[in-house]
Amino acid sequence: MTIETAIGDQSGKIPVLLLKTKSTPHDGYEEYFSTNKRFAPRFVPVLEHKYKKEELNLVKNLLRNGNIAAGENEAVYGGLIFTSQRAVEGFASVVEVLHASTELHDYIIPPGTPLYTVGPATSRALASISSLPPDCVLGADTGNGENLAQFILKHYNSLPNVQTPSKLPLLFLVGEQRRDIIPKTLTSEALPEAQRVPVNELVVYETGVMESFEETFRANLKINECMSVQWVVVFSPTGCEAMLRCLGLLDRATRKQREGRREKETFIATIGPTTRDYLIKEFALEPNVCAAKPTPEGVGQAIAEFMEHGYMRAP
Repeated sequence: MTIETAIGDQSGKIPVLLLKTKSTPHDGYEEYFSTNKRFAPRFVPVLEHKYKKEELNLVKNLLRNGNIAAGENEAVYGGLIFTSQRAVEGFASVVEVLHASTELHDYIIPPGTPLYTVGPATSRALASISSLPPDCVLGADTGNGENLAQFILKHYNSLPNVQTPSKLPLLFLVGEQRRDIIPKTLTSEALPEAQRVPVNELVVYETGVMESFEETFRANLKINECMSVQWVVVFSPTGCEAMLRCLGLLDRATRKQREGRREKETFIATIGPTTRDYLIKEFALEPNVCAAKPTPEGVGQAIAEFMEHGYMRAP
């Protein structure tokens, strides 16, 4: 049964509750689902991000002094690494301050200085900063930290202007919760010493669960009561337990999915196997779909395929 016949006499689009904070200046999920005639996206923030003023001031000073610049005499770092849109947003806020104080001239970094990112969403957010030189954002197609690290090893070691007198380190802007696959891979002792890439991590934001998440999520479910179908897209294990409580799927005694209580009209999608496996292991609940790629297109395709081929309403 197709999605159009599944919603019966409902004229509205199918709600898609995205359990994430809307990214700025652009959010790929909003752009993808808003332009799709089938779906109506709404953001339900789960995580609260607090930026660290002192660390961002350090980044501002590095940029102001020309210290992030491959091949320049003043260079302290040969490039930057981003694996989080929150880190990109913090970086963008620093650039905005420099622009407002007229301390920034031309490009924020010299051409040829690499900015490495993982995934298309982070790359798009970074590339939207107008004062970046063209073609400096690299790694959009790597997809995960391990692939990005391998890409950096190959690309950065090919740049002649970062090798002398000693190889310039990369500055990795991170949150307090992150995997260490990139630093470990870049500095692995299994690599020849000449191939290793030094990297310094700088924690520019902290993350916690929003106190208002459960209340906000319940309010969105209330709005959707008249709809026969809705989707919940889960981006990380954080907030999963509260989500399941709100959906009435959690047995409070066992912390597992309640037998026979899963609402057929509420479907759950995860952006990747990590969150899917967490739901299965912790709550004995298997989401309806798991995106093959952690991108708006990957999530949208998984949902569309399920609605076209895997969803059959009872007569």
